[in-house]
Amino acid sequence: MKLNFKERLASLYLISTATIIGLLLLFIIFTVKQNVFKQLDEYLISEVGKHQSDIVIKNDTLHFNQNAWMEREHQMLEINPVFVEIVDNKGNVIEKSPNLKNKRLRFYPNKNQDFSSYRLDSIPIRQYQKQIIKNNKSYGYLIVGMSHQNARWIMQKLKKTLLVAFPTVLVLLFFWARYIAGRSIKPVKNITETANLITQSNLQKRIQLPEHKDELYLLAKTINRLLDRIEKAIEREKQFTSDAAHELKTPLQVMKGNIEVLLRKPRTAEEYSNKISKCVKEIDRMSHLTDQLLLLARFESQQKAVDIKNVSLDEIIEQIVQKKLWQIENKNIRFKFEIQNLTSVRTDAYLLHIILDNLIANAIKYTPQNGTIRIVLGDRFIKIGNSGETIPDTELNNIFERFYRANAHQKPHIKGTGLGLSIVKRLCEILDLKINVTSQNNWTEFEINF
Repeated sequence: MKLNFKERLASLYLISTATIIGLLLLFIIFTVKQNVFKQLDEYLISEVGKHQSDIVIKNDTLHFNQNAWMEREHQMLEINPVFVEIVDNKGNVIEKSPNLKNKRLRFYPNKNQDFSSYRLDSIPIRQYQKQIIKNNKSYGYLIVGMSHQNARWIMQKLKKTLLVAFPTVLVLLFFWARYIAGRSIKPVKNITETANLITQSNLQKRIQLPEHKDELYLLAKTINRLLDRIEKAIEREKQFTSDAAHELKTPLQVMKGNIEVLLRKPRTAEEYSNKISKCVKEIDRMSHLTDQLLLLARFESQQKAVDIKNVSLDEIIEQIVQKKLWQIENKNIRFKFEIQNLTSVRTDAYLLHIILDNLIANAIKYTPQNGTIRIVLGDRFIKIGNSGETIPDTELNNIFERFYRANAHQKPHIKGTGLGLSIVKRLCEILDLKINVTSQNNWTEFEINF
C-alpha cells in the first residue's frame, strides 16, 4: 500500500516519537525499579545494624536477645514481614525469627555484605547477608530477609499502566501528526495547484508565497523566479521567431518581385542582368542572416565549451583590420590604432576574434565618409570608437537586443541584420567579459574589460 507524502511524514514523525517515548518509558521503569530496590536494600542494612546489637558473644559462642522477636514484623507473615536468621560459619542455625517457623533463609558460604533475591515458598524475598566478626575472627552470619511483594506489585502496576498508555499515546500522536503534516504541506499543495494552472498561454500566474519565511517560502520564491525566466525566455523566442521571419521575408519578397517582372515579358540582356544581380544580393543577405542566426543559436546554448589559452590582443586586431582594410580605404576613414600596453590575456581566441570582428565591422559600417575610427589597446581593456551620429540614451540599452538597429529608419542605406551586437553580448557572457557602450558628441565607443 502506497502512502501519500502527508501519511509518510506523519509515520516518520510517529516512529521517531514512539522510539523516544519508548526509550523514555524504559528509563522510567529502570529508574523506579532501581530506586525501589535501593530503598529496600537500605532498609535491610538498617535491620542488620539494629539486630547486630542484639547479638552477644560469650565464650566464643553466639547468643541472641530473645526480646527482639517481640516486634510484630518478626511474628507476622501478612504485612511487611522481616525474617532474621543467625547461623554459624557452616550454616547451622543458631537462632531465627518466629515467623520463619520451620523454614530457613538461604545461606551463601563465604559471602559478606551480599544481597540476593529468591522465593521463600510463595513469598518473594530480598535478602542481605553479613558476617559476624569480632577481634578479626568470624563467628557466623546474620541474615535478614524481607518480602518485596509490594515493590513487585508497584512495578507490575507501573508496567501495566505504561503498556496501556503507550499505544494510546501513539494513536493520539498519529492523528496529531497527520494534522500537523497536513498543515505543514499546505503550501506544497498550493504550489502544485498553481503549477497545474500554469500553461504556455498563462505564464503570468505565480505561486502565492507562504506567510512564514521558511524553506517552503524559499521554494515558492525560487519557482516564481524560474517562471519569470521561462516567461522571458519564451517571449524572447517568440520575438526572435517573429523578427527572423520578418527579416527573411523581406529579401524573399524582393526576389519574387524581380523574378515576376522578368516573367511578364521578354527583357533585354541588361535588364535580366540587373534584376538577377539584385536577386543575388538578396540571396547573399539571406545567407549572411542565416549564418548569423545559426551562430547565435549555437552560442545561445553554449555554456562552458571554450578553449582558454594565452591570446595576444594586438595580433587579433591586426588580423581583423587587414581583412577590412579595403572597406576602410573605400570610405576614406582615418584609422588610428593606439597601443598603450601590450597585453596577453587568457581567453578563447576564436570567440574573442568574433567579438572584435563584429565590433570593428560595426564601426566601419556606421562611420560616415571621411570619418574616424580609433582602437585603443590598454592594460586589460580594448576601446573601439567611431565618429558618426550619436545614439540616444533611450536606445543605448537596446542595441544588444536581437534584430534591433538604432535609428534604422533614418539610415536605410546602411544594411544590416541587427544580430551582430547580440552575438557580441552573448560571447562576452560566455567569456566573462564586461562590455560597455557610450555615445555622445557624435562619437560612439565600445569598451571591453578583461
